[in-house]
Formats: sequence, C-alpha cells, structure tokens
Amino acid sequence: MLELLNREAPAAAFDDVVRKARDSGLSGDALAQLTRARDQSLGIRALFVRRQQREAGLAALVDTARDLTLPYDLDELLKVITRRARLLLGLDMAWVSFDDPEEGISRVRSADGHASALTIGFAIPMSEGGVGRRAAEGSAPFWSADYMNDTSFTHSPVIDEVVQAEGLHAVMAVPLRHAGASLGALYVADRHVRHFTPDEVSLMSSLADLATVAIEKARLLEQTRYEVVELEQDTSRALDSSSTARQLRETHGRLLDLVLQGAGLSTLAAEAVKGLDGTLVVRDASGRTLACPVGAVPELDEAEVRTALLDAHTDRQPRSTAGGVWVASIAAGDEMLGTLILVSEEPATYLQVQLLALTAQVTAVVLLMEQGMAAAEGHMRDEFFQDLLRGTSLSPVQIAEQSRRLALNLDEPHVVVIARPEGGVQGRVAAWAASYANRHQGLKSVDGDSVVLLLPGTEAGAIARTASKELSEVLGRPVTAGSAGPVENPAAIVHVHQEARRCLDAVAALTGAGSTASPDELGFLGVLLSEKPNIDRFIADTIGPVLDYDDQQYTELVRTMEAYFASANSPSRAAESLHVHPNTVSRRLERITEILGEDWQKPTQALQVQLALQLQRTRQALRQNRRSAPRHTIG
Repeated sequence: MLELLNREAPAAAFDDVVRKARDSGLSGDALAQLTRARDQSLGIRALFVRRQQREAGLAALVDTARDLTLPYDLDELLKVITRRARLLLGLDMAWVSFDDPEEGISRVRSADGHASALTIGFAIPMSEGGVGRRAAEGSAPFWSADYMNDTSFTHSPVIDEVVQAEGLHAVMAVPLRHAGASLGALYVADRHVRHFTPDEVSLMSSLADLATVAIEKARLLEQTRYEVVELEQDTSRALDSSSTARQLRETHGRLLDLVLQGAGLSTLAAEAVKGLDGTLVVRDASGRTLACPVGAVPELDEAEVRTALLDAHTDRQPRSTAGGVWVASIAAGDEMLGTLILVSEEPATYLQVQLLALTAQVTAVVLLMEQGMAAAEGHMRDEFFQDLLRGTSLSPVQIAEQSRRLALNLDEPHVVVIARPEGGVQGRVAAWAASYANRHQGLKSVDGDSVVLLLPGTEAGAIARTASKELSEVLGRPVTAGSAGPVENPAAIVHVHQEARRCLDAVAALTGAGSTASPDELGFLGVLLSEKPNIDRFIADTIGPVLDYDDQQYTELVRTMEAYFASANSPSRAAESLHVHPNTVSRRLERITEILGEDWQKPTQALQVQLALQLQRTRQALRQNRRSAPRHTIG
C-alpha cells in the first residue's frame, strides 16, 4: 500500500491488492487487516488529491488575482471575471449581474459559456427568488446541486426559464459586496448534477472578493478618466475663452481707434468683417442699407429679420433667425438706431457673435456722432406726439417750428392707428413701434395696453391693416386695431385719436380680437363714432351709384327701393304703391342688384341702405324748405 501511495497509483490499484489476496486464500484477521490498510491508504490518497486540487485552485486564484490587476475597462473586466470563474472549477457557464434598486431588477452585465437564453442586459426581478436572492439575503454563497428539482428555496420563474433553456443543473451564486453594500452576484453553473465541496465554495467566495475589489477599482478608474477628460475640456475651454477675450479686446481696440480717427461706417464695417468671416450689412432705423463692405447685399427674409431684431433689441444680445442669419440691434438706450446683419455660410461661432455685439456698440457711437443727438431726438419726438394726443397748448406757429426741428411734415395728410395686441404691451411691442414709426416717417406712443401711431397717408383702414398684420406676425398672436383720419391739422390730432380709440373699442366688441376698422369701414356706426359725421359720404358710399343711375337714366330706382322696403320687401305690394306692374318692380330690383351687388338685401346691408335712403329724403326735404322760405329785407 505504501508503494502504491508512493507511485501515486490510481484507486483501482489498491482494490486489486485486496482482490488478489482474497483469491490467493487470505482470510480472517489477515484479510481484515489488509482491507483496513487499503481504506486508510485510499483516505490518505484522497487527502493528497484534495491538497493538490486546493493548491491548483489557489494557484489559479493567484493567477486570476494577477490578471485582475491589469487596467481593464469595466466591460472587459467583467468578461475576464466570468471566464476565470467558469474555468476555475471546470464549469460550463458563468455570469455576473448588477443590482439596480431604483428599478428593482438585477441586470446581467457579462456572461461566458452561455448558449442563447442569457444575454447581456437580461433583467431579473430582485423581488423574486432563486439562488441569487438566497445568497444576497444570507450574504454568503448559496448553491444547488440540481436546481430545477431543488425545493429548499423559492424559485424565480425568470431564472427557471434560463436554467431550462441552457440545460443547467448545478448552480451557485456568490454575492458581490463592497463596504457593506450589495453590488450584485457572481453565478457559476454546470449542465450536470454536481455537489460543490467546501473548498470549491471557498474558492468561489475568494474569487468574488477579488472581483469586487477589481470592479470598484475599474469604476474608480473610469470615474478618474472621466474627471481627467472634464479637466482637459475645462482647460481647453479656459484657453479658448482667454484667446477669445484677447481677440475681442484687440478688435474692439482697433474699431475704437478708427472711430477716434474719424473713420466712417464703411471703413468701420470693412475692419469688423475681417473677424466675422461673412457678409456684414449695416442698416439705419428705417431699414436703408448704409454699408456692406464684402459683396452685394444678400437676399433676406425681412419678416424673420424684423422678429430677430426685436428680440435682439429687447435682450441687448444678437439673435439668430431660423435661416442662421445673425441680427444685432444698434441702440442708444432704448432708441433703435439701426441694424447689423451677419450672413455666413458656416454657423457663427461664439467669437463671431460677441464680435458682432461689439461692432454694434461701436457702430452706435458712429451713428450718434453722425446724427448728432439722434437718441435725444427720438425722445423729443415721443414727447411731442404725446403732447399732440393730449391736446397741445402750443400755437400753430410753435407746432410748425417743432415739426420742422424734428423733420416732420404734419401739414401732409396723416392717419392715427391704435393697435392693441393680445397679452398687452411688452418690450418687443415697444421696440417694433419705434422701428415701424422710423421706417414710415411717423410718430409712436405707448398708451397703456395699446400702441398709438401717427403715419403718413389717407387710407386709414388700409394703413391700420398693414401695421396690424406686421405686428401680429412679429408677436405670433392677434392684434386688434382702430384707425381714423386723415388729418392735416396737427391741432386736430387729439380728436382723430379719440375717434380711432372709439373705432378700436367698437370693433373689439363687435368682432373680437384680431380685427381692424376705420369709421369709413363701420358704415353708419362709423358715422355715429366719427368726431365730425360725414353724412354725404355715407350716402354716397351706400346708395350713391343708384342716385347717379337715376340722374343719368331718368329712372325711379330710389323710389322703387323706398317702396320695396316700406312694403316689407314685397314686390307685389311695392308695385301697388307705385301703380306699376309687378314685373316692372322685379326688373327694377334686378337692376339695383346689378348696381349695388348681391348683398344689398341682406339684413346688415339692408339696414345701411334704409338709413341712407332716410338721410337722403331728409336732406332733400331740408334743401327744399330752405329754397321755399321767404326772404326778409332789412332797411
């Protein structure tokens, strides 16, 4: 037996010695003694085998520890851990899952030796059972020799499906814990029934401890790398910011030097465009191009430019249109002096936007120097207009002199427009009003929730619709407007303003937000709202074509209309009152429809026509009475 132990013979060789002795006739105490020696020898041999296995396992564990010290990223590290775990005990499969307490699941991050059922990202509910749950609850490894037939623990349906799909039997779960907190679990499994020995369980527990340390080291390494990248980016941004500040300072200095040397806008724009890398357009407050040093003036979406300009003027920062065009307001205080427009093929950088803002500031200085006190003049215009709206105490000579100083010609026809945007007057509304008044050589004033404009022209309704439409497009919400005029006497502006205010209130009450109206467009209601009712114009606008037709053709269409309305719109009764045939009345009504249009008998228009007929009869009666009145001679 000692010789067999010395040769490290297989276990069958020890049994052969006993069998041969029994065949040779050995029996009794001698055979019992030999059998006992065999059993002790086999025990010693098994002890040697376990020590060898333990030494091999420890050597593999040391090799694994050495492997885990290499600088892997987390995913690569997990692949190494699962491969080493599977090979350490000669098993068929291994995987690692990390817990996600917020979602209540444990998600597989790496697997080795799997067929298809277990994939990266596979989620296992933490609230269900399984060997992983038992290992986590006991903070110690837990295994099952035949998982599907083991009833000593609560099964997880999700894990059971994986075990069945992979054909697994023996399964062990080892918790991964760090600083008292559970990170997840390391699983190993075999496709045969297998009872894990205490040494094997201890090896897996040691591997899990090494894996936990390596995982935390990898996480810290990733965090450190991320922080290093952030520090590099911060450093790069700081260097870029320092370089940007230096370039802005140098460019600003060159622009100021040009201003101090008396250079004009063209020279200033030519210097600024060197750093802007695009086409720069300089406009005045009315939208007229003052300078464009590189190439021709590009085609622009003026509606987008106006919207961006109002935002830029309100925020005091350049703003971009949807098409990538940058717009900056040239301003002195709240007064808008002009516009800078930058058009470039590439998206503008931070340096270009800041340089555009600096150029706008320097350009404002140049415009103020060229225009004298343009900003003060704007305030004087506003104060002068407000004085006119309140009813100025200035004499006509003083009004004319003030108008001349402000480059206004109030002797020409002007109309008053009052625009009321939904949501009230905000910064963009006031900026738009200033820009619109400058572009149309008019005046503006902000009055509560409305903007008041005095604009050149004679068609109050058309001018109001144009202004209301533009402001509505800029704001993106309805704008209601009332207008009145024209007026050629500055002293009468106060009355026209009141008339426009009444039109605004009337149209808001009648049709709601988003409508516009002037006294002429409101018909008889406009006559009532007018400061000086124009009865003759109302009659001419309503039934004037019929009156002209009667005078030219010697017909009785007006008399027929009066009879028609007096007989409750009955042609037959109208024919009786006129002593004519009903067909004659019908033909006359058809002729009236040709002259006035199809809508003259509709309720609203019919009311206007009847009022005009009544006023015409009253006017004729008054004229006849004046002609027949006796004349008195004095003396």
